[in-house]
Amino acid sequence: MGGKGFAAAVLAGGAMLALATQPVRAEKTPLGRWLTAGGKSQVEIAPCGDRLCGRIVWLKEPLDGDGKPKRDVKNKDESLRQRPILGLPLLQGFKRLEDGSWGEGSIYNPEDGDTYRSQMRLVGDDELQVEGCVFIFCKAQTWKKVTP
Repeated sequence: MGGKGFAAAVLAGGAMLALATQPVRAEKTPLGRWLTAGGKSQVEIAPCGDRLCGRIVWLKEPLDGDGKPKRDVKNKDESLRQRPILGLPLLQGFKRLEDGSWGEGSIYNPEDGDTYRSQMRLVGDDELQVEGCVFIFCKAQTWKKVTP
């Protein structure tokens, strides 16, 4: 190998080594804690199997009018009405979609006791748009990332 060929090979090898040692960019995900619209609660999103789920981990007002922990009193299933709101599963079964959003999930609303089809999408680094739908009617909220 001549001098120029050897130098080119060394440069090419060095470039490949530099690319191989570059840090891998972490894919943005909704994992972590989010402050819901209105600041009433925080939801922690975490893996559950091969999907994402979320549960209520903080309440601005955790006690009811009698000074007792709030319960899921509006649940359509009477047997679940004594569940505490704190720790309540809110998001279920979200899957990463090709467009970068998460869908095929559901969101439970303890304020009306209903569960809705749902999808979510990151907006920038610190906002999560969460949408709940009934038939073709959807309502979206923007949640803010909680920083430790």
